[in-house]
Amino acid sequence: MISFLVNRLFIAIMVTVTVSVIAFSLLRLSGDLAAELAGDDATEAEIAAVAKAYGLDRPLYVQYLDWAGHAVSGDLGQSIFSNEPVWEILTGAVPTTAKLAVLALSLGVGLAIPLGIVAAVFQNTWIDRCALIVAVGGQAVPNFWFGLMMILLFGVILRWTPISGQETMAHFILPTITVALTTIPQKMRITRAGMIEVLQSDYIRTAKAKGLPTRSVIFKHALRNAILPVVSLTMVNFGFLLGGTVVVETIFALNGLGFEAFQAIIRQDFPVLQSVVLFISVIYILLTLVADLINARLDPRIRLS
Repeated sequence: MISFLVNRLFIAIMVTVTVSVIAFSLLRLSGDLAAELAGDDATEAEIAAVAKAYGLDRPLYVQYLDWAGHAVSGDLGQSIFSNEPVWEILTGAVPTTAKLAVLALSLGVGLAIPLGIVAAVFQNTWIDRCALIVAVGGQAVPNFWFGLMMILLFGVILRWTPISGQETMAHFILPTITVALTTIPQKMRITRAGMIEVLQSDYIRTAKAKGLPTRSVIFKHALRNAILPVVSLTMVNFGFLLGGTVVVETIFALNGLGFEAFQAIIRQDFPVLQSVVLFISVIYILLTLVADLINARLDPRIRLS
């Protein structure tokens, strides 16, 4: 297990460095940042002054090493737009996005896994068809349209829940349901496919032949192996939701990480944008590492591969 952990940590560090280099380079190579910051009417002298002020006149590798060195120590620079430390902007936005992601994933997993199990147990019946309709519908409906319909129905017409803000848990009801809708289909279909495959295996037939209760066969023996891909997918989904909820956060006026990234793009605030990309990438990689460790714990064969 120790060698497995060391190997995965080494891979995680290498991927983090690679992602940081690519993100930093693409942002710099996407255009003349100094000219964009100086404005359309800026003279060559003004552009040069801006480049010097932000260190953009130095070689690209020097800029990266300087930025990476400060980032490792926790110094992500300052926002060009607000002059606030980037770290304070991130720490202020992360709790909102993390809360939304945790609530949405909890709801999504809580619905997807039971639906997948039921669909597999009653394969090719009307129950299975209804579960698949839910999965297909969840994938087909755009989350921005679904969010607006939720606001219209429950916020405007029925007036059951708040439609914007983040002050109380009630403000997260509609965003949570909206985001959860996008996480249910994949997990449900993977759970269903895994359960169908496992339920047809020899050791499940043996368990049934021994007279074990159906509940024990499904939840103790079959689900343990069928759940492995869902664990990995859930961790990946969590990393995705930390940076991919910008539309939902904008619709419901949530000041989260995705919204800050969107604002940084509009304002050309590259210190904030590159820090958001780095932060999301690190979280994504760490969650993938955790998923690997959980799967290795659930299935010892993974540690030997």
